[in-house]
Amino acid sequence: MHPLIAPSILAADYVNLETEIRRVANADWLHVDVMDNHFVPNLTIGPPVVERVVAVSPIPVDAHLMITDADRWAPGYAEAGAASVTFHAEAAENPRRLARELRRLGARAGLAVKPDTDVEPYLELLGDLDMVLVMTVEPGFGGQEFLDRVLPKVRRVREAASASGLDVWVQVDGGVSAATIERAADAGANVFVAGTAVYGAEDAAAAVEELRALAAGAAH
Repeated sequence: MHPLIAPSILAADYVNLETEIRRVANADWLHVDVMDNHFVPNLTIGPPVVERVVAVSPIPVDAHLMITDADRWAPGYAEAGAASVTFHAEAAENPRRLARELRRLGARAGLAVKPDTDVEPYLELLGDLDMVLVMTVEPGFGGQEFLDRVLPKVRRVREAASASGLDVWVQVDGGVSAATIERAADAGANVFVAGTAVYGAEDAAAAVEELRALAAGAAH
């Protein structure tokens, strides 16, 4: 499974967002963090901005919803054009129903878990999911240090998906850089969200290529 790089615009210059998006046109996905200042202690953007980002992005948009009441609000991001919509297990009352609704609306359905959330109860949902996001930092802010303690969880999701014969992507988000991406790839991740590692580089496109090459070299 070849690695996919998803730069996070959380680390981009929001005043020049369209230009920033085009800096990473060689990436596979554009990761958009939606935070509501309730589920996490930070506030970013909502559906109208996501819709505009979708309109100008040369690559598909991956919306990561760090919001409460995901059952109510997540479908709106699929309707706004996000190609992938990821909601948090901790914020959904009926994750299976929500995942199916996102798919019905034409989006890939992703389920995210925080570092301390047990993934085992959600493995039975893999047949209704396109991706599982294992957070490698506490969600809410960029620039945090990668948490190696969650790598066994990444490995467990990959093993469960493989054992079921399902094409479920495993994403990691938080602290992903040239120094950490190989460990995540070795554990079974194949989608890598990188914010400061890409947008903090002088040449964002070159940073994307470096991360992709490192992940490919470490993947099984």
